[in-house]
Amino acid sequence: MKPLAHYRDEFPVSRTHIFLNHAGVAPTSTRAADAVHRFMDSLARLGRPSFDDWESLATGCRERFARLVGCGPDEVAFVRNTSHGLSLLAAGLDWRPGDRVAAAATVEYPSNAYPWMDLDRRGIAALDVIPTDADGTVTVEAASRTIGPRTRVLAVSSAQYASGAVTDLPALGRLCRDRGVLFCVDGIQTVGALPIDVKEAGIHVLSADSHKWMLGIMGIGAVFVDRSVVDRIHPPLLGWRSTTDAFNFDRVHFELLGDAGRYEEGSLAYPLIAGFAAALELLEEAGIERVRAHVCALVADLAGRLEALGCVTAPDAACRRHILTFRHPGLEGEALLEGLEAAGVVASLRRGSVRVSPHLYNTHDEMEQVADAVRGLLAGDG
Repeated sequence: MKPLAHYRDEFPVSRTHIFLNHAGVAPTSTRAADAVHRFMDSLARLGRPSFDDWESLATGCRERFARLVGCGPDEVAFVRNTSHGLSLLAAGLDWRPGDRVAAAATVEYPSNAYPWMDLDRRGIAALDVIPTDADGTVTVEAASRTIGPRTRVLAVSSAQYASGAVTDLPALGRLCRDRGVLFCVDGIQTVGALPIDVKEAGIHVLSADSHKWMLGIMGIGAVFVDRSVVDRIHPPLLGWRSTTDAFNFDRVHFELLGDAGRYEEGSLAYPLIAGFAAALELLEEAGIERVRAHVCALVADLAGRLEALGCVTAPDAACRRHILTFRHPGLEGEALLEGLEAAGVVASLRRGSVRVSPHLYNTHDEMEQVADAVRGLLAGDG
């Protein structure tokens, strides 16, 4: 396998910035950008080429995503974004009177709060809010206390967007199996950075778009829907691709597909899929376990350096992996972020703390440079 340092050349942003905001909108690789350009250039010069080639591209992308999360390609559908995938469950599940949803709606990113809040508002399913710890983590104990006999869905994030705290998905999956509850996961903050096996974790639905840790582009992502629950989730949107005889346009035959393909209602975003497929190819080449080890080592390195400067870091080491937040009692978060930006560091501010999220092409030298920039700001040199 190529050393991870090899991939740095595929990210031009690394020549001008220390980019540490992959938990936000990540820069894509030249490989992914070139794949989109090739597709569009072919379309401009030739018009529609072989439709079979386009479908083959989509099939390959589904297969790569399936390998990344540990499911079958027939359990993967393309979505516009994470919200789209989560809303498929919220809008399509065969809800019954008295059903309830358990979610940490007060700390979740809106994508994993608003669909459930809307169900509650419209009287379709009541929302029970899970209490969380200081990092916003949904623990098994808190979820167990919240889930009741009428709970149909437990909805969590694989990692909290604001703090970076990683959720114990396998433990929650076991709880859901024991209680007969569907397990829905917003996976955008870990898929592409940390290994995940949706089957082993007992997840029924997982949604993630490609523009964060998968190093893809905005407007395209994927949802996993376990084949055991497909028949219970009716597609909120329907079209020609939703059916079993989709490419026979002269025959009206309304029979829904028995797999996740039913959620792809119409023509696919093939140019975006081309970029998504290339991004997944890069991750697969690099190896998700190597990515995990490298990114977590960078975070641990930076955390140690910042703590030595008197910074308060989070989340707690027990649930810290690929994302780090920090603040300093002597400097406001906005001032810290502005000073880092002036030093060429791209990060973000979440709930008063600076959030940093490195990826496979970042280096330990960059972690040292970030710590040096913080030291300079604290000394008044910024």
